[in-house]
Amino acid sequence: MTAVTDEILSFDEAMEKYDPVLGFEVHVELNTKTKMFSAAPNIFGDEPNTAVSPVDLGLPGVLPVVNKAAVEYSIMIGLALNCKIAESCFFARKNYFYPDTPKNFQTSQYEDPICYDGYLDIELEDGEVFRVEIERAHMEEDAGKLTHMGGATGRIQGAEYSLVDYNRAGVPLVEIVTKPIVGAGSRAPELAKAYVAAIREIVKNLGVSDARMERGNVRCDANVSLMPKGTTTFGTRSETKNVNSLRSVERAVRFEIQRHAAVLDSGAKVTQETRHWHEDTRSTTSGRPKSDADDYRYFPEPDLVPVVTTPEWIEELRSRLPEPPAERRKKLKAAWGYSDAEFRDVLNAGVMDAIEETIAAGASAAVARKWWMGEISRRAKEAEVDPVDVGVTPELIVELDKLVQAGKINDKLARQVLDGVLAGEGTPEAVIAKRGLAVVSDDGPLLEAIDAALAAQPDVAEKIRGGKVQAAGAIVGGVMKATRGQADAGRVRELIFERLGVQG
Repeated sequence: MTAVTDEILSFDEAMEKYDPVLGFEVHVELNTKTKMFSAAPNIFGDEPNTAVSPVDLGLPGVLPVVNKAAVEYSIMIGLALNCKIAESCFFARKNYFYPDTPKNFQTSQYEDPICYDGYLDIELEDGEVFRVEIERAHMEEDAGKLTHMGGATGRIQGAEYSLVDYNRAGVPLVEIVTKPIVGAGSRAPELAKAYVAAIREIVKNLGVSDARMERGNVRCDANVSLMPKGTTTFGTRSETKNVNSLRSVERAVRFEIQRHAAVLDSGAKVTQETRHWHEDTRSTTSGRPKSDADDYRYFPEPDLVPVVTTPEWIEELRSRLPEPPAERRKKLKAAWGYSDAEFRDVLNAGVMDAIEETIAAGASAAVARKWWMGEISRRAKEAEVDPVDVGVTPELIVELDKLVQAGKINDKLARQVLDGVLAGEGTPEAVIAKRGLAVVSDDGPLLEAIDAALAAQPDVAEKIRGGKVQAAGAIVGGVMKATRGQADAGRVRELIFERLGVQG
């Protein structure tokens, strides 16, 4: 009896009955200048089918050549993951037919990965550390990209036809495969997110990948199975393919745990298959039966010689590794002057790199944190996306802050300017002009608003005259309301005290 239910159990109930077993295959696109086996440029965003060569298209008579830089990047990733590096390794052909794989096979590694037997210690939000064992990190090439046309969602389901772009075919990939992860319990979804975040941080820190998940530079296949409490035999796994955001990785693992639990509770068997994640419904749907390695008919790639490493080469690459991410985090925290709690919040929000880039663009550490942990995180929460996916660039934050510092807008108006920029209304200056958002600093209109506010609140005016200068905040608030937030609050306060003949 196979799975027949679309129901899910509550997460708490699933955790009472089952222990999750996780496994992750993280695909990292390398940012080499050229592709894995050809001289075609490795670039993102070109016109479809322009960054290709006969090798990428699998045309008759062509021969691949291994990209040395991609091999070096792969070794550096392996070293950062505490892996052993193979003295010699081979490429293999992984045979399967799919429209975005023009050769009808993928050049990959099977029995002889370049990196193996590593580990990564993952720290969760409360400081608990899980060691994730790395089985292998092997080299391969990416497939092309299908664009599904005519449907409402952009997915293959409901599409009228699909277009294929081979620009990505042949882009160098490193696939990082974990050993089965047990013992995470109810923290499994959190661990999934933290693990992928750690991989992304490592490869970006190494400089070997742009690590932009929204572009597919880092993609995760998340494997989930369940064991009934008190047992040690792994259950049948499902593999949710190509999850490309940290939030989605966490949600996909949580959903699959709940789905598996419901299937098992119904008396059915979990189907070994690939699944597709849908962020809009926060659920997965069936893809295809999951193939085992034998189904791919691996055999050694006859057109490529083995890759042979030497201790000297490995040590030279080791010497090029940057400081580990944990050390980098310590230095950034000290340089920015954040408290332990502030920096932990930054890490948990996934905006450390964004803050670093914003500071590099010219903002202060305080301003960068204010924007990323405040307004941008608020918008991200409303849109249910990661903060870095809201569409705000470091340069935009710097420009908005300069306008605030110059007194042209205040913080409240800056948020309205941001609305306009994100809505496509132009630059911050253009939005200010179009929406009439400049701060009112001319004394004439301000005095009129102050007089009206004082007349409306005579008791407050008496308190100020009596020495309770903090009461001026009520009058400032009235003026800000009357001017739609466009008054210069500092100048308003000064004028209130002048009007009432008191010292501020």
